[in-house]
Amino acid sequence: MKKERIVLGGGCFWCIEAVYRNVKGVLSAVSAYTGGKRPNPTYENVCSGATGHAEVVDISYDADMISLSDILDIFFVIHDPTTVNQQGADKGTQYRSVIYYKNNEQKKIIQESIAEHQSEFSDNIVTEVSPLGEVYPAESYHQNYYNLNSSQGYCQVVIAPKLQKFMMQFPEKLG
Repeated sequence: MKKERIVLGGGCFWCIEAVYRNVKGVLSAVSAYTGGKRPNPTYENVCSGATGHAEVVDISYDADMISLSDILDIFFVIHDPTTVNQQGADKGTQYRSVIYYKNNEQKKIIQESIAEHQSEFSDNIVTEVSPLGEVYPAESYHQNYYNLNSSQGYCQVVIAPKLQKFMMQFPEKLG
């Protein structure tokens, strides 16, 4: 097994986490915060916008089973990478589209993926691409949120359609 890591943000971390928990080859998907200035931020700190952190999902995956390119293909389908600091009704810097990479090889693959996916959108992709810094796991009540709260309104209206879109477009990646 070739274990790799990538950190993605595309709106509420519950949405991204719910999808990647269902991707074949993904070993873990942890809701977290990164990209800001404050150590050990809380959800309330991050929502204030003052810390600079984004809601992200820290993804560990088996690169022998799924490539970073495939992970990014899914990412560009399940969120809108053309809106600044917003996904649907979720607005604020913590909801920005962002990819945190750990080395130049990943950065190159990310840049190639953005260039490849740009033709699918009428507006420019504004996804931030930044080096990975300290990642802080979110509070326990945020982890595996969709699976534990699937009947909740936000889960039904926002997360379920993203999960369905993933399943329809990537049935071969369903784990």
